[in-house]
Amino acid sequence: MTTHDPKLSPVQELRANVSQPFGQARAMPKSVYTSPEFAALEQDHIFAKDWLCAGRADGLKAPGDYLTMDISGEPVIVLRDRDGTLRAMSNVCRHRMSILLEGRGNTRSITCPYHAWTYNLDGSLRGAPAMMHNDGFCKDQVNLPQIRCIDWLGWIMVTLNPDAPDPHDRLKGVQDLVGYLDMATYVETFREEHHWDTNWKVLAENFMESYHLPVCHAGTIGGSVDLAQMTCPEGEAGFNYHWIMKNDTVKLSLAHPSNTTLQGDQRRITWLLAIYPSLMITLTPGYFWYLCLTPDGPGRVKILYGGGLHPDWASDPDAQTHLTTVKALLDHVNDEDRGCTEKVYRGLCAQLSGPGHLSHLERPNFEFATYIASMMPKT
Repeated sequence: MTTHDPKLSPVQELRANVSQPFGQARAMPKSVYTSPEFAALEQDHIFAKDWLCAGRADGLKAPGDYLTMDISGEPVIVLRDRDGTLRAMSNVCRHRMSILLEGRGNTRSITCPYHAWTYNLDGSLRGAPAMMHNDGFCKDQVNLPQIRCIDWLGWIMVTLNPDAPDPHDRLKGVQDLVGYLDMATYVETFREEHHWDTNWKVLAENFMESYHLPVCHAGTIGGSVDLAQMTCPEGEAGFNYHWIMKNDTVKLSLAHPSNTTLQGDQRRITWLLAIYPSLMITLTPGYFWYLCLTPDGPGRVKILYGGGLHPDWASDPDAQTHLTTVKALLDHVNDEDRGCTEKVYRGLCAQLSGPGHLSHLERPNFEFATYIASMMPKT
């Protein structure tokens, strides 16, 4: 199908696409990437309903450390309160509805930049100037609405949905697979934001398959990958995964020489975990990196890009050298991925293009498409 079928909505096209068995599967229809209507449905039925990652829990260490994010147009503050608990709450003042905080930083309290209404770190109202003559105003009844927020294996997970299943239950399979690496102990060393000119799903799918590594990443990590040794098993309802057995080309991807806990293949397996909808984690015995994806219309994506070191490597006397080396490598890899994924989106917008059959190494892509279809409203 080279153009959108006028007889079918994008949701119907996608459902028809994933109704085929995997052995006959094709890439997702073009309309689910390029349609503004489908992008709006994703905001309402995926990003407003599922758990999203705000970054690493160790990025908010001290009381008052905060970051801000938008979830489907809803401004959100995530912070560490005075008791050391992670919280998420509305980032909109309860007075005249100004945005309260921007970016990230540390604060003793939350003060509105418009009229100086001030909130405690638990969201309760501390003070409101010149409100003594309003008989209906009661300071004790004003609070910033709270939003569900948990620490899942070292990741800050936030959702607007009061009924979303707890990630500790829904994603138990992740812990079963990679619990031996103890993600929560890894030390974040960098966090950046980027914007690319592609659809968020194109970038997510690019992460989910390593079929492209030998070609797209020929200048960096492609030589450390043997497609014949790659496994893409069936994923679960909340995530998909695959792994790569790395050689010694990138030493930091292996267990630290002093580590005696990891044995055999555990010392060299790289895991690629796609946590639906938009957290992509590469986890090695030596370092990790991640992407958190936020759509910005059909053809643009906001990317939270971060990473860091296993505690063994972080405590190595040459940790800064190791960090500099791996960060330079990851930046180069990201540049290569940007070129590939932006070319894909340009191709998706072409009149003569159409989705082709998937390789057995692209099973995660098919499962991701199935997840997207499952979240869409019934039509």
